[in-house]
Amino acid sequence: IRSPQTSTDNSRKPEIIGFQIVDNGIGFNEKNFNSFLTLDSEYKASKGCKGIGRLLWLKAFGSVSVNSDFIENGDSFHRYFVFTRDGVNQENLYASDTSIHKTVISLNNMLSEYSKAIPKSAGKIADKVIDHCFWYFLREGGAPHIVIEDGDDNANLNNIFEYSKSAEIKLDTFNIRGNEFEVTHIKLREGSPFKNSVLFGAANRLVLSENLESKIQGLYGDLAEEDGQLFSYVCFVSSSYLTEHVSAERLRFDISENLDSSVLSDVELSFEEIRNGVIESATAFLQNYLDENLQRTEDRIRDFVNTKEPRYRSIVKYLSPIDKAFNPNISDKELDLRLHKRLREVESDLISQGHELLNNTSLSSEEYNDRLNQYLQTSSDAKASDLASYIAKRRVIIDLLEKALERLDNGKYSREEVIHKLIMPMRETSDSLLHEEDANLWLIDERLAFHSFLASDKTLKSMPITSDDSTKEPDLCALNIYDNPLLVNEGTALPLAAITVVELKRPMRDNAKSGESDNPIEQALGYLERIREGNATNPQGRPIPAPNDIPGFCYIICDITPTIKKCCKNMGCLQESQDKMGYFGYHPNYKSYIEIISFNKLVQQAKERNRMFFQKLGIP
Repeated sequence: IRSPQTSTDNSRKPEIIGFQIVDNGIGFNEKNFNSFLTLDSEYKASKGCKGIGRLLWLKAFGSVSVNSDFIENGDSFHRYFVFTRDGVNQENLYASDTSIHKTVISLNNMLSEYSKAIPKSAGKIADKVIDHCFWYFLREGGAPHIVIEDGDDNANLNNIFEYSKSAEIKLDTFNIRGNEFEVTHIKLREGSPFKNSVLFGAANRLVLSENLESKIQGLYGDLAEEDGQLFSYVCFVSSSYLTEHVSAERLRFDISENLDSSVLSDVELSFEEIRNGVIESATAFLQNYLDENLQRTEDRIRDFVNTKEPRYRSIVKYLSPIDKAFNPNISDKELDLRLHKRLREVESDLISQGHELLNNTSLSSEEYNDRLNQYLQTSSDAKASDLASYIAKRRVIIDLLEKALERLDNGKYSREEVIHKLIMPMRETSDSLLHEEDANLWLIDERLAFHSFLASDKTLKSMPITSDDSTKEPDLCALNIYDNPLLVNEGTALPLAAITVVELKRPMRDNAKSGESDNPIEQALGYLERIREGNATNPQGRPIPAPNDIPGFCYIICDITPTIKKCCKNMGCLQESQDKMGYFGYHPNYKSYIEIISFNKLVQQAKERNRMFFQKLGIP
C-alpha cells in the first residue's frame, strides 16, 4: 500500500505506508479467532507458533484490519475486526453467500522509523521474504504459492526460488552433550543469493544467518563440481535445543556466545560450541571442493610475501586455518592488513610469554628450557619480520626516488620538493618528527641517522644550535655531537662534533652560476659559516668550544649539468669522481668536506649499499 501523495520526484514511487496480505487459507473460524484473542496461545505450538506474532504487527503499524471469508460446519461466514494497541474492536460476524476461503489482512499506517528502513521495490521485498522463509522453499512439499504485487510490478517468489529445484541436499547430525543438531547441507545452482552461509532455524523458520567464508578455509565464491558446474553452498541447522531457546520475536537465540569453563554444565550450551559443530560438519561435506581453493590462498600469501611484503615471511608459519580463511582475490591492502594484524598478535603473545616465563617459578628445568626455546624462536621470527619490513621499505623508497627523477608528461621534471620529502619531511626537526623511519637520510649517507639535531627546510633563526638570526633555509642541516671524555681530552682537542648541510636541486636544472644565491656549493658553505659564526651550541643551548673549528660536511644533490660542472671547477679544490657522476674535495678555508652527488649516483649507491639485504630477502 503506497501513499496517495505523488512524490515530487517523478522517477520515484510514493512511499510505502502499509501492506495487504490476501490468502486462501482456512480463515478466522471460531478456533482460529479464539486463539487470536488469547495471549501466548499454544494452539499452533506444533508449527513453532508462540502466540505473540500479532503483537509484533503493532510495533511497526498503527492498526490492522481483518476481513475473512470462511466456511464452518457447512455454512459461510464473513468476519471483520480491527486490531490496535487497545485490543480487538469493531468486530462484526455475519452469514454470507460466499463459497470460497479468503482472508485479507491490512497492515496500516506504518510508523516512520520502519518506513525509512524498508526496501522500496517488490523485488527487494521478495528477497527479504525468501530470506526469512528460506527453509519453506527447500523442505519437502515446498512453500505455498506467493506473489508480491506493487501496481504493475509483480514478484513471484516461487519463480525467484526456482533454482531450488536443482538443489542437492544431504543430511548430517552432530551431538553436543546429549543435544542433537541436524545439519542440512545444500548445494544450490550457481547464482543463488544464499552464498556460503549457515542458516540457524527454529521450528522450520529462519532466525539467524551467518556467512561461513571467514570461518572455513578455502570457502569463497562459487564452488565447482568435477564436470565444471558451479554451485553455492548453504546449510540449514535445526534442533529442539534451538527451538526451545529462540527469542519470542524469532530474531535471535537466548544462548550465550561463550560460556565460562568454570560454569560449564550438561544443560547449557554456548553458541560458539554450536557454530563450531556446524563448521566441522560443513568442512567435512565440502572437503573435496575446497582443496583447489586452499591452494590458491596459499599461493596468494606466498606470492605476496615473496614479491611485495617479505617482512611477513617469518610469521607465515603462525597463520592458523582461520587466518587463511579468505578469498585470495582480495586486494593487496586487505591482505597486508590481515598479515599485519597477525604479526601484532604474535608480538603481543611474545610479550605475554616473556612475562609468564620470568614469573613462573613452578616449572621444572626441562619445562623451562622447552618454554625458553619456544620463546626465543618466536622472538627471532618477530624481530626478523621487523628487519624485513625496514629493508622492504628501503626498496620502495629507492623505487619512488627513481620514479621522481623521470621526465613528466609535460616534458618537465619534478620539483626539488618531491625529492626532499622522500629524504626527509619538510619543515620538520628531529624533535618534531613523529617516527624516525619517516626520514630516509640513508639515501645520502648512513651516518646521518646519528645526529644530535636535524632540521629540514627550517630557517637558521629558528634552529636552537646557533644564534644566527638569518631567515635563510638550508634544505637539510644536521649537528652531531659525540661523547668526548674530558679526562682524555683535557680540554685541548677539537670538540668531537660535526655539522652537515645538504642542498637539493631540481632534476636537470642548469642555471647555476657564481654567487651564493645561484651556486648551490656556495649556498651550502654559506649556511655552514653562519652556523659557526652564530656561536654553535648543542640543542640544549650549551656552547660548543671553538665553534669555528667544527668540521663541516656539505652535500649537493643535483644533476651534473654544464653549469654545475663550471661551478665545481671554479672552486679549485674539487675533483671529478672516476665514474664521472660527481665531484668531491676538501675546502681548507671552510674546513669542510664537499661532495656533489648526481641523482643517478645517489640511486646507484643506495642500491649497492642495500643490494645484499634485498637479495637475502628475495627482493629483486
